[in-house]
Parts: sequence; C-alpha cells; structure tokens
Amino acid sequence: MTTKHQSYYVPSQSVWPIVGAIGLFLIASGAGLFVQQLKSGASGGGYVLLVGIAVILFMLVGWFRTVIQESMAGLYSSQMDRSFRQGMSWFIFSEVMFFGAFFGALFYARMFAVPWLGGASNNAMTHEVLWPQFEAIWPLITTPDGTKTQAMPWTGLPLINTIVLLTSSVTLHFAHVSLEKGKRSAILLWLGITVLLGVGFLCLQVEEYRHAYQEIGLTLASGIYGNTFYLLTGFHGMHVTLGTVFLLILFFRVLKGHFTPDKHFAFQAGSWYWHFVDVVWLCLFIFVYVL
Repeated sequence: MTTKHQSYYVPSQSVWPIVGAIGLFLIASGAGLFVQQLKSGASGGGYVLLVGIAVILFMLVGWFRTVIQESMAGLYSSQMDRSFRQGMSWFIFSEVMFFGAFFGALFYARMFAVPWLGGASNNAMTHEVLWPQFEAIWPLITTPDGTKTQAMPWTGLPLINTIVLLTSSVTLHFAHVSLEKGKRSAILLWLGITVLLGVGFLCLQVEEYRHAYQEIGLTLASGIYGNTFYLLTGFHGMHVTLGTVFLLILFFRVLKGHFTPDKHFAFQAGSWYWHFVDVVWLCLFIFVYVL
C-alpha cells in the first residue's frame, strides 16, 4: 500500500510580522501617552496612536494580499487548509482568554474589592481607616477624592448598538449561506449590509464616548468604574474595527470571484471572528451595562 504525500507550501521570509510588531508598539505607546496627556495637558500621544493604527491597517492589507496571491496561485494543499483552521481556532481561543482576563478583573472588583472596602469579611477597621464614607455599591460613581460621575445606562445608545451588532451576525450568516449556495449577488448584499452595520456600531460608540465625557462626566479618571468601562468597551471597539476591515476585504474578494461553495475558508474565518466579537459584546452589555 503506497501513501500519497502532498506538498506543503512553506512561505519565504516576510516583512509583515515586524511591521505588525512596530504598529502594535506605536499603538501601545500612543495610547499610554494619550491617557497621560488627558491629565497633564501635553500633546503628541494621539498622533502616535493614529500612526500605529495606520501601520496596523497597512500591515493587514499587505499581509492579506500576500496570502490571497498565494492561495489563488494554487500553492495551498488540504493540509495547509487544516493548518489555517487550527491557527484561526487558536487565535480566537487566545482572544477568549484576553477578554476573560478583563472580565475577571471586573468580577474581582465588584465581588471582592468593593465589598472588602465596605467592611465585609470582618474588615470594618480597615474600612474606617482607608475610606470611612465608602458605600459598597456598584457602579462606583464617587472616587476617593470626592469626584462624582454618572453610570452609563444600558438603554439608549448601548441598547441600539447591541441590536446593531446582533443584527450584523444574522446578515453575515445569510451571506455565508448564500455563498454555500453560489448566489453571488446575495452574498454581496448581505455582506455589504454587515460591513455597514459594523461601521454604524463604531460611529455610535464614538457618540457614546462623547456623551460620556462631555455630558455625564464618565472619564478615565472616574475611578475603577470608568477604567473598567473604557478598558472593556475600548478593546472591544478595536476588535470590531479589525473585524470590519476583515469583512471589507472579503467583500472585495467576492467581487473578484475568489470564493466557491466548496473553497472559502477565508470567509469562514472572518465569520468566526465576527460572531466571536458579537458574543463578547453580548457578555459586555450584560455585565458592564445592565448588571
């Protein structure tokens, strides 16, 4: 019995990983400088952050283009396809752990730190010494220096954004079903609607941040409630941005006729990622806004 071996394509050295690393470094540095300048009045952090975002977008477009060219040239075998699936699965798992850490921090603050500061677990003496006027309630709308803010209600923009994002999962599913049936016009319609919903979500989130900062005083200086709010919603917004770019590239690939009902893993990968982002937002909406 003879075993038929498949060739496994090994790409040459690429510049895109180092470009991505530089972009992430600029984003991290720019975000830190931007937060500092909110307190000190300095400038420059926002520009570094924007440059980092531009570098990441450039890296995504360039790297995707390279992979698309290799795929269309027929260099990938079925084993390579399995490698892509495993890689995307592990990537999404790492993202689950990423958000799990932030939800864990929120859980610790609400269930342990806040009650402890309020005198729970026979901690009345420490409560009197550290913060005598502290009330163990969530969300904390008063910081230790007496600064007061307001909690972001779950109604209004957060509820609208939840509906928008959940609807986008439905339209993306319809696009996937249309692809499996070979209905290219329907794919473009549903996928285009999904991209527009993603852009709409981001626009509404910008408006929510404007409302939070200018009208209700919910800022990064609003204690642990403000910190966890912007940490979770901000990182989620970044993932929605990347997911929207991903879907937009898929839209243009559909226009070029790249996918078939039997071979469309790139579309599946984008669908997995977008559904994951939607599930994270649903958890975020419940635990950050509602409860």
